Order: sequence, then structure tokens, then C-alpha cells
Amino acid sequence: MRVDVVMPQMGESIAEGTITRWMKQIGETVQRDEPLFEISTDKVDAEIPSPSAGTLVEIKNQAGETVPVNQVVAVLETEAGAAASAPAPKAEATPEPKPEPKPAAPPPAPKAEAPKPTPPTPAPAAAAAESSEGSFVSPVVRKIAAEHGIDPTTVPGTGAGGRVTKKDIQDFVAKGGRPAATPSAPAPAPAPTAPTVTFPAGARVERQAMSPMRKKIAEHMIESRRTSAHVHSVFEVDMTRVVSLRSKYKGLYEERHGTKLTLTPFFLKAACDALRAWPIVNSSVEGNEIVYRKDLNIGIAVALDWGLIVPVVRNADQLSIAGLTMKVNDLAERARTKKLVPDEVQGGTFTITNPGIFGGLFGLPIINQPQVAILGIGGIEKRPVVIDDAIAIRDRMYMSMSYDHRVVDGAVADQFLAHVKKVLQEFDESLL
Repeated sequence: MRVDVVMPQMGESIAEGTITRWMKQIGETVQRDEPLFEISTDKVDAEIPSPSAGTLVEIKNQAGETVPVNQVVAVLETEAGAAASAPAPKAEATPEPKPEPKPAAPPPAPKAEAPKPTPPTPAPAAAAAESSEGSFVSPVVRKIAAEHGIDPTTVPGTGAGGRVTKKDIQDFVAKGGRPAATPSAPAPAPAPTAPTVTFPAGARVERQAMSPMRKKIAEHMIESRRTSAHVHSVFEVDMTRVVSLRSKYKGLYEERHGTKLTLTPFFLKAACDALRAWPIVNSSVEGNEIVYRKDLNIGIAVALDWGLIVPVVRNADQLSIAGLTMKVNDLAERARTKKLVPDEVQGGTFTITNPGIFGGLFGLPIINQPQVAILGIGGIEKRPVVIDDAIAIRDRMYMSMSYDHRVVDGAVADQFLAHVKKVLQEFDESLL
């Protein structure tokens, strides 16, 4: 039997995915739930498991192609009965032998009507719409078009069949795109593009196309710089107590909870405490309104070999240190093995990033939109400091915060950081 493999819908707002790699080639066998191909979406990269055991006999879309959800991307050949979802052969309709003459006549009729529903993606209609010209327009594209007063049918599409992709609409907006009623609008100076670099003769260079994740990171960071008025503050923190508590309890945590106690849960707990005291830092900006978020959903930046991803710890303030430890370790592990789902990387209200893990003194990170602040954790080092007129060796660290000066003033940011510093330096051991 033949089983269709479709582009899965990885989240309610996701209408398409880019195939980044086929993990099996035509003629190779695959087991049920074994990774078959990798995709990259607006939210997350993921490995897609095979829906059935069988042999890969056809690949309809190659690596690098962007495909609407529910469109068939490959075909598997399975043993009879291996795939319950495969259509039953017409010749073996044993329960209804009586209507034999009538089923033989209807097949031509459906074929005659087949040209009408030609688009191979009827299922995405729930998550995407057709434009007036019949081309596929995803919810993401429609949303961006609506925000800028643009008719998506006027945007040149580079997707399959002339479909307008997210990049098409973003490029159209960046170049001064306007509604069809104002054709002269694109005339103003177009958005600057990266200049073509000319290398001297004999220069040894290698060109490599950006991965879909790399492109999305670039777009998101540039958009954040355009959106927020970035300001930065840096504090020095004495981490001696936290380092000592972690050393004291890490063995117990592995024994009781089967997980490693890292420093990240301490930072999460301190940040949650400060966010409750300074709720403006947990807000976002929508037009001329400040939206105060009641939930504390903290994003934790995870460095990957192929980029960066920020899984979210939801309602972090409601978790104990043990709960935070298990949640953070689980998200980080699944981020590195491409097992996250889109819901786990969106909805964050504040972000923590840790450049210090690689030895950095501190960093000045870019705000993760639509949030208004991001906390940067520097490396912890032993340094000589003066305490009560005596020199002592202490574990010290620099902590930075980038914040949106449209809504967060410098005084508020410094008071927030002072609160985080106090919680860390006087960390309550009973929380462990």
C-alpha cells in the first residue's frame, strides 16, 4: 500500500514549513516514528517522524522548498495492512458486493470533476485562505498585509505557483510597498540591502547560503532594533552564596530528582521576584498602549550548533527550584534534539540569556520582541574584593539588562537589577 507523507501543522498560526533535510533517500526503508525529514518554520525547527513503516518511493519536495501544511511531500510503500490510513483498494470492497455494477460507473464522474479542486492542499483551508486570484495566502502573510494596509494579491510571490511567502511580504513592506491604490509609493528610497562585496583577485573565500533559522534570527534581530529604543545597564553581583548553595545541593538533586542542579533556576527565581515588584519590565507595547502581562513566562536562550532558540518556561513564578530545574533541563535537551513544538517557543514575556557560559564577561543582548527587556548573565569568576576593609576572594559576575526606553526608564531598570542582585546575594536556602 502507498501512504502519503504530508507537511504537518506544527502550530495553530503556522501555515507552511521549509524542508531543510531529508534523513532518508528514495529506496531506503524507514520504521514508524523514525525521523524522516527535518523542517524549519517561523517558530521552531523539528524532525518529522514517519507515519508508517515502509520504503520511501517518492520525494515530491526537495530540501530548501517551502511547502503549505497538509501538502503531500513524499510517498511510502508499505506492506498490506501496515497503514490504516491508506485508502482501501477498490477491487477488494468485500462488505458491499451487491453494488458492483454501480461503483464501476461512478469513477469516471469524479475524474471529470477533479479539475475543480485541483489545489492539492484542501486541508490548509482552515488555517489559510485563497486570495481573489486563487493563490495561497497564509495567516502570517494576511496579518502582515493587514497591518500595513496592503492587498496581498498585489505582492509578487516567489513561492510555489506564485504564492506570496512571509519573506515576500516583508521585502515588499521594507521597500516601501503600499496598497494598490498608490502605485507611486514604492518610488521613495528603497530599504538598503547588503552591498555586494568585491574581493581582490586570488582571495580565498567560500560562500554558503543562510539556513532558514539563520535568516529568521537575522530578520527578528533587525526588526527588534528598528522597533525598540535599546538602552543597557550593567551590575556586578556577588554570587558566592548561590555558588555555595548549588555545590551543597547538586548531589541531592541528582539523587532525588534525577536531574542536574544548574545556576539557571536561581536566576529564574530572582527574575520572577523582581518582575512581580516591577511589572513594567514584564510588559509589551501595542501602538500607544502598554500591555501589562500577568503571567510570568520566561524565555531561556539556548545556543545550538546551528543557531539559537528561546524555549519558554510558562508561569515560572509558580514553580519551585526543583520544578524549574527539571523544566529548564527538559526544554534545553529537547531544543538540542529538535523535539520542541511551536507552543514551547512563543508567548514569552521576559527573556534570560547567558553569554557567560562561554566565558564572556557580559553581553548587551537584543530585546526579544514583543518583550521590553532581556537579562544577560555574564561569566562567574573568583575575584579579590574589599569586604569590611579586608581583601577577600569572592565569586563575582556581571549582569546586564537591555530594555526598551519607550516604556522602561533607566531608574526603573536599575531598581529592577538591584532587586535581582539582592535576591541572588541573599538567596533563601529554604527554597531549595
